[in-house]
Amino acid sequence: MDRQRWVVSFGLLMAVAVPLRAELPPLIPREVLFGNPERTTPRISPDGTQLSYLAPDEGVLNVWVRTIGKNDDRVVTKDRHRGIRRYTWAENGKSILYLQDSGGDENFHIYAVDPSGKGDARDLTPIPGVRAELVATDPAFPDDVLVVLNDRDPKFHDVHRINVTSGERKLVAQNPGDVSEWTADSKLVVRAAMAAMPDGGFQLRIRDSAESEWRPVITWTSDDSMGARVYGFSPKDRGVYVASSIGADTAKLIEVDAQSGESRVLAEDPSVDVGEAFAHPVTHQIQAAEFERERSTWNVLDESVKDDFAAVAKLCPGDFEVVDRDNLDATWIVAFTVDTGPTKFYTYHRPTKQGHFLFTTQPKLEGLALAPMKPVTITASDGMKLVSYLTLPVGIEPKNLPIVLFVHGGPWGRDSWGYHSYAQWLANRGYACLRVNFRGSTGFGKKFVNAGDREWGAKMQADLSDAVKWAVKEGIADPKKVAIMGGSYGGYATLAGLAYTPELYACGVDIVGPSNLITLLNSFPPYWETGRKMFYKRVGDPEKDADFLKSRSPLFSADKIKAPLLIGHGANDPRVKQAEADQIFAALKKNEKPVEMIVFTDEGHGFQRPENRLKFNAAAEAFLSKHLGGRCEPASEKEKVEIRS
Repeated sequence: MDRQRWVVSFGLLMAVAVPLRAELPPLIPREVLFGNPERTTPRISPDGTQLSYLAPDEGVLNVWVRTIGKNDDRVVTKDRHRGIRRYTWAENGKSILYLQDSGGDENFHIYAVDPSGKGDARDLTPIPGVRAELVATDPAFPDDVLVVLNDRDPKFHDVHRINVTSGERKLVAQNPGDVSEWTADSKLVVRAAMAAMPDGGFQLRIRDSAESEWRPVITWTSDDSMGARVYGFSPKDRGVYVASSIGADTAKLIEVDAQSGESRVLAEDPSVDVGEAFAHPVTHQIQAAEFERERSTWNVLDESVKDDFAAVAKLCPGDFEVVDRDNLDATWIVAFTVDTGPTKFYTYHRPTKQGHFLFTTQPKLEGLALAPMKPVTITASDGMKLVSYLTLPVGIEPKNLPIVLFVHGGPWGRDSWGYHSYAQWLANRGYACLRVNFRGSTGFGKKFVNAGDREWGAKMQADLSDAVKWAVKEGIADPKKVAIMGGSYGGYATLAGLAYTPELYACGVDIVGPSNLITLLNSFPPYWETGRKMFYKRVGDPEKDADFLKSRSPLFSADKIKAPLLIGHGANDPRVKQAEADQIFAALKKNEKPVEMIVFTDEGHGFQRPENRLKFNAAAEAFLSKHLGGRCEPASEKEKVEIRS
């Protein structure tokens, strides 16, 4: 049986040389970096009269509401455990809808609560073990929402129409067994579907009415599938807005005619895929499209909002996004992202072209010596260009520093510019932090993302190694003090880095990472069934490619791991089961290698509860300090955590 111990990090505090400590700014408390935001995620009611936001109540994030122009802020939800992260207004303005799971199991239910704060929340999807997600709302049908449920078959989601007042539910679209995403038109009729194809690609299907047959409109092969996306129907339901890279390297924003299937390009960039879209709340016309390489920019398509975008851009430095707007399109809520401070939210009044500061997510960060995030492009050994982000400690010379390579999850996602709590934490402790968009990351065109196919632990990992070597060659990093850290795929990359390039890293921190690709692929939650072929194509087939997947699974090279490893996992993780952590921990213990593990019984895929984040990061900070020599804030009583070693 593994020995249990309680961690006290006080003994690790003397690992840093005094000159380094003296030149760095004061320690930023972990509570400030990783605790709850004071306020975040503002939304405006459909009629523009009320403002909602998330803020702690009894230490847990809940939904608050106030009447615009008054100071009558009131908490309207009563979550006491995991906190609310996702919510929206019902179109009737009489309910707020929010999603919550149990202990991180990702079986989300949808709840409705009165914005007055009176009464208890009502579960609109009260079916045990079922996962619900919102599909659509529309101002023309203020009392109804479309929701997907996998109650009929846990592998597939059907669409239901639910009355938010009465709770009455009606099945409106049944999944034939291959649909991964549904889209409704302006009449709240499900008329578009994205279906998974046998080769790992996708097919867009459209029907003329709820009673009509489905017909294929666009078929994306697996090579084009990562760029495929449906945004919604265009005004009067004439067509469908889609992102597609067919015939090009990067995904363009196009409008596909619902009858003929013909398409026209609305926006494109030869270097990056189209990202988010800015659509009118009532007509659903896409008025602007986002493109992001190093920073986020907007391509305005509708002249009626051109002056508004120009006015909004002047409100605050940084990259902005309109996160909500009322149905009259008179008031916008805008979020501004900067690299050296918290997100700032503004309201913008279109008739007057005036903006007003609303709040910042973490006021305690204001005025602190935060580190700028510098975009850098690193050339991999085979010539691939890797858009990356470097954050350096403030107040000391950026030479021969200990460095943490922080690897993003997915892997089909990307790192972006802006405030990053982990990058700031590491820089404040004296480390350089490097975040790399390795091949397989999304947003940079299909050649780049497809270059990651079947390259887990190989070329994708080589990109990370090349990034470390770049930092060493530039004189930034001390080659003897390099750590690798990340969550999900980033956790896998941590294990792979320690196993396949043991000479490169002094230590690693794996958060909810898979150690065996075969057991990972065989244990996906049932509702990922429509994505299974895509995983097999891009990672490997556990039946046909067992030997190949073993060669790319760090578990089977655990004997090569030399550097100390810290593992963090959630016991309820439905994506990467706890067994992935248990088996690599057991293998390293068998080989008498230095390994520690923390398991949270009330978490899933990642650490949502602030108290758990603080506990794990306190342990990680002590771990990095011990092996790299950075600064360490003493663990508080509430941050002490049980560690298996």
